Amino acid sequence: MDMGLRGQRIVVVGGTSGIGLAVAGAAAREGADVVVASRRRESVDAALKQLPEGAEGLTLDATDEDEVRAFFERVGAFDHLVYTAGESLLMESLAESDLARSKRFLDTRLWGAYSAVKHGAPFIREGGSVVLTTGSAGRRPRPGTTVAASLCGAMESLTRALALELAPIRVNVVSPGVVRTDLWRALSEKDRGGLFESTAAALPVGRVGAPEDVAEAYLYLMRGGYSTGSVVDVDGGGLLV
Repeated sequence: MDMGLRGQRIVVVGGTSGIGLAVAGAAAREGADVVVASRRRESVDAALKQLPEGAEGLTLDATDEDEVRAFFERVGAFDHLVYTAGESLLMESLAESDLARSKRFLDTRLWGAYSAVKHGAPFIREGGSVVLTTGSAGRRPRPGTTVAASLCGAMESLTRALALELAPIRVNVVSPGVVRTDLWRALSEKDRGGLFESTAAALPVGRVGAPEDVAEAYLYLMRGGYSTGSVVDVDGGGLLV
């Protein structure tokens, strides 16, 4: 009998807000033992108040490789690694871009994920998996998304390479569309509201996503033993319009 994620240990790096928190909550409600990690202790403590009893929270700076190595040594054996870390989006034109800021953005989202997989994979039990996070900008870039498009293209290629290199550990990536999370806080309230409204009007589903919508894709990829190297789009049909 398939017990889903019950009794499995899941590490969610970036699991204290948005999609990561939704993944952690959904997995915990299925009976998984969840460990969430984030850079700030206050974020970890706030997340634990929202998660079922028994969830564990640790601080982790994903851009510090020594800290990442020590983190996984502390966690020990587990079944699934989910990486959703990233505090904000970076949307700026090439002419206005700041290379140092762009590097910091990629340090967390790309190299942080790379480091987490490098040091986490040796602790993943048989039948386990890695689920990373990308976005539609790699395949549908728009003006002002040069850094995001670079990140998304890299994450999808990294996923396919890791699926081969780490086999039989499965490695997949989820590609969310526009989702109501704090990632958009860099926009003014007016601009954010306008973005959500225009996106909802354009999408076949008629609305923007919620973190819980996207979390289901991560759970599917953790449960499903026959998917690896896959990109799963959860964008309300955004790639179609």
